[in-house]
Amino acid sequence: MLISEIEEQIVSEFSAFDDWLDKYDMIVEMGKSLPLIDPQYKTDQFIISGCQSKVWLHAALKDGKVHFTADSDAIITKGIVSLLLRVLSEQSPDDIISASLGFVDRIGLKEHLSPTRSNGLTSMIKQMKLYALVFKTKMNQKN
Repeated sequence: MLISEIEEQIVSEFSAFDDWLDKYDMIVEMGKSLPLIDPQYKTDQFIISGCQSKVWLHAALKDGKVHFTADSDAIITKGIVSLLLRVLSEQSPDDIISASLGFVDRIGLKEHLSPTRSNGLTSMIKQMKLYALVFKTKMNQKN
């Protein structure tokens, strides 16, 4: 599925709620359903700097698509990273790099996060795009 299609699904799901407490509940539920990250990736090497809570992110390239796994020690942050994984995991490096991720603003996520969580969100996005850039570079070197 295209990134833009996944973003539209998320915007539609969030538009079902008027109250941000309900939207937070949805984010928490998404975090609870985040697949477990392999314990070998829950080390300092995979921690995203810039996040107030601990966020571990691992990426692997399989068949030209980037597969992300992640975890966090904070439930809201875990939900936020699960949203990002839903959109960016299993996409090509080029698509990840060029993704605008407009759904973040359209659902009002940044404006309803504390400044430190908002910075963490930006750090997560940067790290995911950086992984994609590294994979793209490696793929180009092989060709």
